[in-house]
Amino acid sequence: MSAPLCLGSSPAGAEHTHPARSDGVGRGGRGLRRRRRTQRRALRLLPPLRRPRPLLRPRDSALVIVLTDADGVDELFFGDEGIVKGLCTGASVLIRSTLLPSQLEKLEQKLAGEKKDALLLDGYIFSGLSDELKQQIVVVASGRQDVAERARQFFNGLDKTIYFAEAMYLGVRAGIHPSIIYDIISNAAGSSRIFVELVPKLLSEDPLLIDFLNSSKKNASYVMDMAKAVIFPLPLLGVAYQQLIHGSSEVTGDVSASPLMVWEASFGVNIVDAASQQIYDASKLADQLVMESKSAKRIGFIGLGAMGFGMASHLLRSGFYVVAYDVYKPTMVRFDDLGGSTKGSPEELAKDVEILIIMVANEFQADSVLYGSAGAVPVLSAGTSVILSSTVSPGFVIRLNKRLEAECRDIKLVDAPVSGGVKRAADGTLTIMASGTDEALHCAGAVLSALSEKLYIIKGGCGAASSVKMVNQLLAGVHIASAAEAMAFAARLNLRTRRLFEILQHARGYSWMFGNRVPHMLDNDYTPYSAVDIFVKDLGIVSSESSNSKIPVHVSTIAHQLFISGSASGWGRYDDAAVVKVYETLTGVKVEGKPPLLSKEDVLHSLPAEWPEDPMDDLVSVASRNSKKILVVLDDDPTGTQTVHDIEVLTEWPVEALVEQFLKLPTCFFILTNSRSMTADKAMLLVQTICRNLEAAAKNVPGVSYTVVLRGDSTLRGHFPEEADAAVSVLGEMDAWIICPFFLQGGRYTINDIHYVADSDRLIPAGETEFAKDAAFGYKSSNLRQWVEEKTRGRVSEKQVSTISINLLRKQGPNAVCQHLCSLEKGSVCIVNAASEKDMAVFASGMIQAELKGKKFLCRTAASFVSARIGIKPKPPICPNDLGLKRALTGGLIVVGSYVPKTTKQVDELRSQCGQSLRVIEVSVEMVSMKSTEDRDQEISRVVELGNAYIQSRKDSLVVTSRQLITGRTPEESLEINYKVSSALVEIVRRIDSKPRYIIAKGGITSSDIATKALEARRAKVMGQALAGVPLWQLGPESRFPGVPYIVFPGNVGDNSALAKVVRNWASPSRISTKQLLLNAEKGGYAIGAFNVYNLEGVEAVVAAAEAENSPAILQIHPSALKQGGVPLVVSCIAAAEQSSVPITVHYDHGTSKSDLLQALEMGFDSVMVDGSHLTLGENILYTKIVSSLAHAKGLLVEAELGRLSGSEDGLTVEEYEARFTDVAQAEGFIDETSIDALAVCIGNVHGKYPPSGPNLKLDLLKDLRALTLKKGVSLVLHGASGLPHELVQECIDLGVRKFNVNTEVRNSYLESLKKSGKDLIQVMSSAKEAMKAVVAEKLHLFGSAGKA
Repeated sequence: MSAPLCLGSSPAGAEHTHPARSDGVGRGGRGLRRRRRTQRRALRLLPPLRRPRPLLRPRDSALVIVLTDADGVDELFFGDEGIVKGLCTGASVLIRSTLLPSQLEKLEQKLAGEKKDALLLDGYIFSGLSDELKQQIVVVASGRQDVAERARQFFNGLDKTIYFAEAMYLGVRAGIHPSIIYDIISNAAGSSRIFVELVPKLLSEDPLLIDFLNSSKKNASYVMDMAKAVIFPLPLLGVAYQQLIHGSSEVTGDVSASPLMVWEASFGVNIVDAASQQIYDASKLADQLVMESKSAKRIGFIGLGAMGFGMASHLLRSGFYVVAYDVYKPTMVRFDDLGGSTKGSPEELAKDVEILIIMVANEFQADSVLYGSAGAVPVLSAGTSVILSSTVSPGFVIRLNKRLEAECRDIKLVDAPVSGGVKRAADGTLTIMASGTDEALHCAGAVLSALSEKLYIIKGGCGAASSVKMVNQLLAGVHIASAAEAMAFAARLNLRTRRLFEILQHARGYSWMFGNRVPHMLDNDYTPYSAVDIFVKDLGIVSSESSNSKIPVHVSTIAHQLFISGSASGWGRYDDAAVVKVYETLTGVKVEGKPPLLSKEDVLHSLPAEWPEDPMDDLVSVASRNSKKILVVLDDDPTGTQTVHDIEVLTEWPVEALVEQFLKLPTCFFILTNSRSMTADKAMLLVQTICRNLEAAAKNVPGVSYTVVLRGDSTLRGHFPEEADAAVSVLGEMDAWIICPFFLQGGRYTINDIHYVADSDRLIPAGETEFAKDAAFGYKSSNLRQWVEEKTRGRVSEKQVSTISINLLRKQGPNAVCQHLCSLEKGSVCIVNAASEKDMAVFASGMIQAELKGKKFLCRTAASFVSARIGIKPKPPICPNDLGLKRALTGGLIVVGSYVPKTTKQVDELRSQCGQSLRVIEVSVEMVSMKSTEDRDQEISRVVELGNAYIQSRKDSLVVTSRQLITGRTPEESLEINYKVSSALVEIVRRIDSKPRYIIAKGGITSSDIATKALEARRAKVMGQALAGVPLWQLGPESRFPGVPYIVFPGNVGDNSALAKVVRNWASPSRISTKQLLLNAEKGGYAIGAFNVYNLEGVEAVVAAAEAENSPAILQIHPSALKQGGVPLVVSCIAAAEQSSVPITVHYDHGTSKSDLLQALEMGFDSVMVDGSHLTLGENILYTKIVSSLAHAKGLLVEAELGRLSGSEDGLTVEEYEARFTDVAQAEGFIDETSIDALAVCIGNVHGKYPPSGPNLKLDLLKDLRALTLKKGVSLVLHGASGLPHELVQECIDLGVRKFNVNTEVRNSYLESLKKSGKDLIQVMSSAKEAMKAVVAEKLHLFGSAGKA
């Protein structure tokens, strides 16, 4: 293969322009020549100061690297002796130039025209500056895929990768030695590679700096042209470019003046002279100070924010007595819990303290806590030292020092701003710059030393340290804004922003803030670690101080305006990286670097075919029988039971209970730890306790052994590796830790070591989901090997993690799994890939084989592993009928505490689908977690009162926490808020004394706490699932509501409608239809009683009797009763039917008027009777047919009458001579023509009272009618059941009557009760109701429907 060749002059856009320079292209060339000798490749790098004859150079070179500027490109390529003429067949050309995209496109087209097989790549070559790629050549190339593939073979030889002045002048003007500024900033957040490299050149007047600045001006010009071409604003680069132009604007003779001379004139500062002044070692001054510092034990601390809390708690752990104050009361409670002391105001706190530390947000707050109402200064003891660690302006510090001196009480001020972030604050490893009088510093030295890893003493008195901090914040703010500008510009250029970030980490443009903040932009995650408003304040300080010092700071002023724009747009409290949103909003680009979405179907179809055999048929039982090995699952929340059934769960773990469980020799049992709701320390202690108890219990059961599974969240949240470490500390070292988060029902797949979460038909890497942003358990890595390294903080490196691939599972099977597990070094970590239940079964089978060979494993898995490991077969979701659950007298209770976005969407969908029948009670999270104890109790009592009322009213009730997520300023604080919310929900459920029909608890922590603390369950049995991945428990008899189904609904399972689906399935069943009542009666051989009602007492009497006798029944309303009672009577009947615990329907009786019937059809009746018996047969058929068609369209049963009953009912009288029996032949035609569902027949029955001789029913006729109606699928109805002897009623039932109308006897019992005098109205109503209830109950028994509900 022919060698690559490098041609060209120094391009205007090159980072380096001198071959003898210490780094850059020159050094890169030498490196290439070294590789030529070792790899036998000839790479010729021409001296950039003279042009070669291009024609002669590229011969026989398959890759030609061209370095040129835009002006000379045509001559270089297409001149008389241009490159093109010497290119060999199939050569690739990599060009590094300042050509715009449009110019490159034209060059590619022209090159193709003259050399069709030559290929062009656009390249960027630089020397790697990161630790990873130090002194290595980095090539970033773009072009067509086939071109890039052909060039890659050459780049593989280039090791492993293809692919400042305002601050210093402002600091010097403030009186700080420039070398001090450099030393401190180089190790702080304001650092960058440019700062570290160029400031020494600036201070030493290195002539190479001039070359660099001139080159930078050319580069900036090129970028500005590019931005103009694509219409994109670059305000920061624009003002920097103008500064560079200004620096070269003065001319002395024919020579441009040095930019340094121009800037010194502009800023009024000679920085070189300042650098030559006597220097001191700020760090050594600090060491000397600490050695000579006075001891101080009683510390006052004001400001327990994210940084302040960490600082104060670290002082507490370091042995200082700390008394603290903060306006945020929950934080003070947390500090009390750590053993600190708190006071109610700065004034209370300041009494008797030796040192007072101020760590508040801004100058206003600092002034307020010192001099405001109940401020600290008036009560400070003489000689107290005040340490001001807030970021404030140097001028404020100077003025404050003068005010304290004016107190004449020897109150000393130490100016001590800090840097380092929340974690370093808590660890006591901050960088602190301190200034003040020698005496003040000696008094504060011990405290400052305890808080810092790097302590610098800055000479110059109060204000000097804040000046250094101001310089740092200037650089930090500009770097954040510059990073936002660069990444947004890249997005406009359609570059892959995430890949660009990876490349720039190795380049000269990298800064600490770029590396720290750009990931926030790429993830579109603006969880505030710092905030936009902080840099509005800090760069405001820069602007103010620069004005006072008469130092123009153009770049930082533009950055300040960008942050102000972000704040004005509503992003002030977002993370400071959100300044990128200013560019996104202005230009419409999106910096977020999401990888392409993966199709779940495509990915799963691309995998090999599954292992053909079922490996678990016999192996589980054999393993259990031979070894008595029991799977013990420590479940960090109750949702881990979502793939099993008929398995017991313990919520307590004394040795005696565990012995009892072991003696049963189950294949598996769960122990609910709920450790995910705890801090890591508490979770570890809990796991250790359980493991000790398991060890003790196992010793009491001969031959038994067990494997521990730490069931965790399938989205990788929870205490790992802490819980695993805790288990091993008791159980001993394992052969391997098994990591297996696959969970099919939740859409969690592990493929090629990447863990995915399915979202509809797409697969999203877990590290890019909302779960990875969890306030307590967040993570970055989706690759499980990298996740292990991340979570173990490097203790277990990615390279040490073993993998069981899907290929191994599907092509080699269980034996290969066993062999792999047995070959692992003791104490290994092994992750399991899986994309199906069969994969899981194959792994479980191989693991069992390894266990039978004596191997011991500790498993950290999701739910699917458990069911696979014990060989459990899935069964369909459980519904209420499966548990024999009938209509209840109370409503259900749904409790939602989970805050994952999926839960919020599910709650919204539940309210949308079930809004009319659902009662929603929102619990204010702010009230129960952020307010006073009294406010908390009032909120809980309000919810309890409403909950009891709704449940008693048979309404399903949703108790849901307010959906605005409130997080703490640290993970620990977030867990504390979670605890307060969870404990409030527990208290609410504990105080609800109305027994719900069912309980749904949404969220792992919520469901665990409610089961164990609110419902007092000590054990439960997993019955199965209410929905795929949603466990249903039967709580033990010791619980508060034994027998009530308890549905454990995980926060991260199901689609948006899943919760609504479960609620609909488990809600009190909708009212049964009258037709279904009669069909049930037909099947059971009994009849339904239909009772005419006139008022509320009658309605209640019928329903109460039916419930007491566990019988179905029908409420009937006669037209005359409807005229008196109106719509309220109908509504009362419907409401009573809906609330009844037994099947009740509402029927419109004897509709003789079409207009009345048409109105009745719209009132909510379940069935209607079309009474055309007073009409001729033809008229009756037509009348009934019309109404029947309309009623059936609404799903109503239609009853009609053929024949005519004599007697009186509700003011309507039919004389005996008008009565007529039902004709069987006419009945058949009538049924066929009208399509009725029930036929009321006349066989001698009458309305009202029967004659003294008694009823004379034509049973033979009834028998014939039965035969007809049975054939036609029509139910037989008999009116006039009042007064019929019991025997006759039973005969009628035997002959097929399925509905009896009862009116007279019930009505008479009501009228008789009214004759009893001496009672008030309530007693009259009660007496009447009881009288009617007795009659109804007797009829229900008579009709055979009692006990049939």
